[in-house]
Amino acid sequence: MRRRLYCLLPDVAHCKHLVAALRNCGLSKRYIRVLARQDISLEGLPKAYLTQRSELAYGLKLGLGVGGVAGMMGGLLAVTFPPAGTTLAGGFLLLATTLAGAGFGGLVSALVASGIPNDKIGPFNTRIFKGEILVILDIPTDCIPMATQLIEGIYPNSDIGLTLA
Repeated sequence: MRRRLYCLLPDVAHCKHLVAALRNCGLSKRYIRVLARQDISLEGLPKAYLTQRSELAYGLKLGLGVGGVAGMMGGLLAVTFPPAGTTLAGGFLLLATTLAGAGFGGLVSALVASGIPNDKIGPFNTRIFKGEILVILDIPTDCIPMATQLIEGIYPNSDIGLTLA
């Protein structure tokens, strides 16, 4: 089982030191992500994915569900009350409207949700805006004590938060 560990560091130098220490302890680079203000250069550091920075995944799921249901309802209405003088292929129309609704709903909600900050990093936004660096670690549960010890060794005043990955 993986857990997500968050920690705030004061600057890029501390962040690079921590990432190097984590890599030396055998933690893969794909489990380490860094988030900072846009004007701060994170060259050489693994940047946070869009799904970690925003509500994209949640918005996509919600849009697919709501859009699919709306498309299916529209298809049921069209099959139940067809326009005068037309014959509709019920099953095909129902499938087509459901898929079209899910696709449209997923696309629109993903576009909207990609601009909404992830609620898990919300508590850190003020300090990120002030120039601190957020390190996001998706690590196995048994690696948490090692990672916490490394973080506290590099920057003892760091705020460390833990959630499910």
